[in-house]
Order: sequence, then structure tokens, then C-alpha cells
Amino acid sequence: MSTDTWKPDPSDYYDALAGQNPWHSLGYVPEGLSYNKERLLTQKLWKTLVDKPWRFQVVLGPRRVGKTVCLYQTIQQLIKYGIPPKRLWFMRMDHPLFLDYPLGGWVKSLILHEKATPEKPLYLFLDEVNYSQKWDLWMKTFYDEKWPVQIVATSSSVAALRDRRIESGIGRWSEQFLTPYNFLEFLELSNSVPEEFQPTSSLSECLSSAAKLTSDSFPSPEKLNLYMLVGGFPEIILNELDADNLETSMLRSQQTLRNEAVQRVTGMDLPQVFHVQHPIELERLLYLLAGQMCGLISANKLSSSLAITRQTILQYIDYLEKAFLVFTLPSYSNSEDSIQRRGRKIFFVDGAVRNAALQRGITPTTDANERGFLIENVVASHLYALSIQNGARLFHWRERQQEVDFVYDNPSDRLAFEVASGPRHSLKNLNAFRERYPAFSDRCFLVSPQAGAIEMPGENKNGIGRIPLDAFLIAVSGCIGQALENRLISK
Repeated sequence: MSTDTWKPDPSDYYDALAGQNPWHSLGYVPEGLSYNKERLLTQKLWKTLVDKPWRFQVVLGPRRVGKTVCLYQTIQQLIKYGIPPKRLWFMRMDHPLFLDYPLGGWVKSLILHEKATPEKPLYLFLDEVNYSQKWDLWMKTFYDEKWPVQIVATSSSVAALRDRRIESGIGRWSEQFLTPYNFLEFLELSNSVPEEFQPTSSLSECLSSAAKLTSDSFPSPEKLNLYMLVGGFPEIILNELDADNLETSMLRSQQTLRNEAVQRVTGMDLPQVFHVQHPIELERLLYLLAGQMCGLISANKLSSSLAITRQTILQYIDYLEKAFLVFTLPSYSNSEDSIQRRGRKIFFVDGAVRNAALQRGITPTTDANERGFLIENVVASHLYALSIQNGARLFHWRERQQEVDFVYDNPSDRLAFEVASGPRHSLKNLNAFRERYPAFSDRCFLVSPQAGAIEMPGENKNGIGRIPLDAFLIAVSGCIGQALENRLISK
């Protein structure tokens, strides 16, 4: 039979839906779909679906970060809560049978089939919702016309922006961001979280809480080393991590991330969304940026190296940011005009992605420079994840020959951080920054793997705090969790 004339039978649609919703017959979500370990987003997300007033939820994040598993785990939570399984419908919107059928038609059919009412709504879980045409307008219609549905949708951030009408989502759905595991989440997998640590929504308070921990409370240096080298993607941590063989874990991590988080995004996702004519240029740019991680971006030099225009370079970097592969930080200033004109630094959402892009193998375990880049990037990625959740702005600072690595510009909680390889690192740049911006007096820290005892800024004569890298990551991770919880509560 010619595939050009083949049309699906109505039973094909039913079979496809039935196969995606095994809990309708089982009464529970199979463990192979939901796994055992729930992330904080999953632990809290289901509550937003049963509380009123309703608001839809859209979960965004990079590939392989666990968005689909988040949906399955949320379904399991709702079943435990008492929602009948047949009112919980999962739909993978990139399924071949679902691509050309309007989302509104599917939802209307399910409402009629299950006799849904406002008192007994359907709960719809739309995976890769961006594959559905006019998804945002349909969700606007569902909300405004009060269709008896609650919705959680997922998408990579870049795909969610395609053909999207920004005004459609205002007041109708909230965006939740799922990033790779932070260090505290990583420690939770092995029950290694310091029991005395009490996180709050204030980073200053989290740092103070971490300062009260004893040295015996901190995880072993091997755990931090493993986390930085293998990365925070759940598929790798939960399925491929061999804690007794670091080199094997690193190589597995790099192979998985290169295939899924690098080549698929640059070779398929971004070209399809933004109609990139030469995907190889995009991939080559990512490799060049990986070689410059933690450094200033020179669009002119990149343009010369790749023989493409400066404007194309900037456009491609924007695409890579929207895909949650990289992020850039502008230089701090009191003037917004200066912020926009000054150079930006490049970082990766996870240092392991950079290692995978460059196929670094086991080199980061022995090369001091490589380790220095990973340390600075892990600090950057944690502060960036926090800024996503609480809306704070994150910068670096550079004036003439002076620079400070990170400026966390939360209006009620301003802090600055210099990352160093050892505790004897010069404080002259932090001192220059404090003099230039008095609002940061007694709010500056030196972060170092060998910082020794934790000191808050007011506890020494120079007014600059010192904090070990592991304590810093625990503090920021705890603050990320509180900020996420606050977002979900406020909806």
C-alpha cells in the first residue's frame, strides 16, 4: 500500500492514546516511566493543579533534563491524592498521529468521552506541546472559555517560543523552569545533605546558614568532584553513574550529552525552529564557545574564525541561549546603557555539556586549567538557575584591568563573588568593586575549594567573606529550591 494514500483508522488514534496512558487500566504509573526519585518541582507542581484559582503550567528546560518524567510523576501524585486515573490524560504531541489534528479537537473529544465538568475536570499533560499548531491560542481559549480542564505542558524553551503570542499566556499559565540537578539535589540522591542546613529565599541567609555547619557536615570532596565532572542531567546520574569509576562515568556522560544535548539541538531542533540554513555553522560556533567558556565573547573574532557575519554570530548565540545550552552575562554598571554596550561572558548551563562538545575525555581530571573553568562555571550555573527562579539579575564586572566574577543584583539582597583556586587569592578586585559600588560593602565573598573555615563579611577586618565551594553550592541550591516553591505558591 502506498504511504501517500494511507489514512489512519479511528481505532489507531484510540490505540495510540491508550498506549500513552497505562494507568487507566493499571491504576498507577509504571515505575519505568516515573522512577522513584522526585525532584522538587514534581513534589510541588501537582498541588497547583488542585488548588484554585486555576492556572495552567508550562514546564521549560533543556533536552534530557527530565521534563517528561516530571509529567509522569505529577500524574502519580494526583492518583495518590485521589483523582481517578481515567481523568488523567497524557498526550505526546509529537506523535505522528497527533501532529495534524487540532488540539482543541482532541480536548473536546476527551471532555465528551469522560463527561468532564468544572467539579470533575480532566487533567491534561501535553508533552512537547509546541508540536501542536496554535497551541498557545488553544490554551488561551481553554482558559478564557472555562473548559473543564487543567493543563501541564512541556517544551524546550526554544520551541515554546515558535509562533508564540506572548499576550496569550498572561494570567493564564505560569512558566516553570527545570534545570539540571543542582548540588543539593545531587547530594539528596545519596542522603548526604547536611541536616543542620536551613534554606530560605534569601541568598544572604542561606550563606549564613551554611556558615554554621561543621566541617563534618559537608560531603566528601569526591562527591563535589564527581558532580562537576559528570554533570547534573538526571538520565546520567540515575542510570549511568558509576561512583566507583569516575572515568567511565565521565565518558558515558560525554557520549550521551554530545548526542542528545549538543548534536541533536544544533543539528535538528534549532534549524527546524529558526530555519537555520547551515546547521554545521551553528555546531562549530558552539565548539568555539566551549573553548572560551568563562571568557568574554568577541563576535568579531568568532565571525572571522567561522567566515560568517557578526550579526549571524550574535543571532546564533541567542538561539543557543534559548535552547538552554549556554547563557551569557553582561557587565555590571549603574547605567543600563553601559550594561548593554559592554562585553558579555559565556557560560554553559552545565559544564559537562561543554566537556561533551569538546570531547575532553578524562582531561578535566588532571588539567588544573580545565578544573578552574569547571569551578567557575558551576558557580555561574547555580547563580543563573537562582536568577531564573527569583527574577534577580546576574552580571560579571569588568572595568579596565579590574574584574569580579559574579554580581548577584537582587535589589533586596545584593552580593558579589570572586571565584579562586585557593584561599590566598588577591582581594584587590573585590575591594575595588566595593569602593566603586558602596551598596555592596560587607556583601562580597571569595569562593574557593580550599577556603578553609567559613567567614561572613563582618567577621574579619577586610570585610570580605570566605566560603568553600561546596558550602557555597549548598547555600545557592537551597535558595533555588525556596525560590521555586515561592513561584509555585504564587502561581
